[in-house]
This record gives sequence, structure tokens and C-alpha cells, in this order.
Amino acid sequence: MRVEQISVFLENKAGRLAEVARILSEAGVNIRALSLADTSDFGIFRLIVDNNDKAKTALKEQGLTVGKTDVVAVEVDDRPGGLSRILDILSKEQINVEYMYAFVQHSGKDAVIIFRFDDIDAAIKLLMEKGVKVIEGKTVYTL
Repeated sequence: MRVEQISVFLENKAGRLAEVARILSEAGVNIRALSLADTSDFGIFRLIVDNNDKAKTALKEQGLTVGKTDVVAVEVDDRPGGLSRILDILSKEQINVEYMYAFVQHSGKDAVIIFRFDDIDAAIKLLMEKGVKVIEGKTVYTL
């Protein structure tokens, strides 16, 4: 139930994101979801893509630093309170969310939230026990 996310470490300067997008495009890799966090000197560009191996190879060949992290994709009702319900479940069991980002395919349907937890196995177990749909990686890569 884990999803592999790649992280690209970039200097915080004009053109670096365009460079990553170009490299992935030329490699035929499709970005499914993304998040960017930055500081004054560098950024972390987190990506869910349709082909992790191809993406990592293409980026590393261009001299970029690429990491891998396991995250969890959760289906959430795309309505007020949808996210609150999930966070309440996690909070009651003291499971910490390190970061998250979301995407919606069609407004009014389910959203998908990507979570990084401090205890990924406990989070997956708890969410599934509470009837929350945890999405397999192979499904997320093709959304």
C-alpha cells in the first residue's frame, strides 16, 4: 500500500524547475502529483510519476540529486470535512503527519491526498481499519 515518491534536490534559482520538467518530458515520464518546498538556498521537488526508474535514471544522468521516499495515497471525500475526518482518525492515535499534498481529478468526486507519516505501517493499518481507502502505488501511478 506504499507509494514511491521521488524527491529532487534543487538550487533555488530561476529555471531549475523547468529543467526537471524538460528532463522528465524528454524521458517520456508523466508527472501524476507534485509538491515543492523551499528555503532560501534550495528546494525539494517531490514527485509521483508514472515510471520511477525511468525518472530517477534520467534525472541522475543530468547530475541531479534524487531520493526515494515511501508515502501513502488516501482517497478522501472531496467535500468540506473530508480531510478533517482523516486527520481526526490519525490524531486520536497520535500518528504524526510529516507532510502532505493533494490532487483532485474531477471536482466533486474523491480527492487523493499523499501523506508522509512518522510511522507509515501504523498509519496504513489504522486507516484501513477505519474504512479509509488506501490506494496502491500501481494505481496512483496511472491516475
